[in-house]
Amino acid sequence: MDEPTDPSADPAREFRVEREDRPPVAVLTVHGEVDLVTAPLLTAAVDEALDGAPPVLVLDLAAVEFLASAGLTALVTLTEHRARGASLRIVASGRATMRPIQLTGLEQTLPLYPTVEAALAGS
Repeated sequence: MDEPTDPSADPAREFRVEREDRPPVAVLTVHGEVDLVTAPLLTAAVDEALDGAPPVLVLDLAAVEFLASAGLTALVTLTEHRARGASLRIVASGRATMRPIQLTGLEQTLPLYPTVEAALAGS
């Protein structure tokens, strides 16, 4: 017999993206897990931010607790196809984000920064 699913365990409920405009830059701070369920939500948040045509979009992953392969795929796709002229800068320095990025060799191709301040400065 199937037991009822606890709705508080739903990863999409724990996932959120907060937007902060620092003209002319848009900063998206991602919280929770980026996996098969939430990666499309991340992509939608980035697409919405890009609708405003910011020259720079900072994607802050410092509060991400888990980055699955679907999340990595979303980051690569966003970097390669969705920036629409904006400079995409990804903040990743914690173990939950850097470990999967390094294990897959994506640190060589993703535009990574250790802090939001470094991403804003472009250094």
